[in-house]
Amino acid sequence: MSKCEQCIIKQFNSLKSLGKDDLIRISGCKTSRFVSKGEVIFSEGESINGIYCIKDGVCKLSKLSSNGKDQIVKLVVRGDLIGQRSLVSEEKSNLTAIALNNMEVCFIPKNEVLFDLSKNPKFSFDMLQEMAKELRVSDNVIVDMAQKSVKQRLADVLIYLHENFEKDEMGFLKVVLSREDYANLVGTATESAIRILSQFKKSGLISTTGKHVKVEDLDGLRRIE
Repeated sequence: MSKCEQCIIKQFNSLKSLGKDDLIRISGCKTSRFVSKGEVIFSEGESINGIYCIKDGVCKLSKLSSNGKDQIVKLVVRGDLIGQRSLVSEEKSNLTAIALNNMEVCFIPKNEVLFDLSKNPKFSFDMLQEMAKELRVSDNVIVDMAQKSVKQRLADVLIYLHENFEKDEMGFLKVVLSREDYANLVGTATESAIRILSQFKKSGLISTTGKHVKVEDLDGLRRIE
């Protein structure tokens, strides 16, 4: 098990603001585990009692709507922290986290994080900045849902994945999303997502092999109306 003070992942999140002694203390309290693809890390309505640091892999954060359909709120990648809002607000989680591929995550207990929030202004500020960034993204999603077509939203998702996620030597996205996942990201029926992805493929905007997707025409996706 790697030690927090030696882990490069901390450079991608608020933990970079902690001193060596604090990181050594956290390292002695954290637990690390491997999560298999499809496994639930935590569920909506659950008391998390800490935060998770994503050391490797990708997971989706989703919320169950009143009609029983999952809405994917965010894709979480290597270096991200999850669970901060529930920890600060002392509320149960309002989201479910599910692994999209095999992951390694570290769990830091609530008391350790609260101690650092109360004692380290830089750490607190960095955590606030991260939550403010998440709120800004959420605002944009709300506006997009109201003003953009499903086709535009799906194009935006593909652009985001292409620009932010790893690709293999052939240019295909390493992260594999089901057609239902694509639908849940843009708030539409699975059948609609399948139809639009097929249209994108026929137009040469993307190519697919199995469930793997490759963006072929980035500018073309940006021009979708």
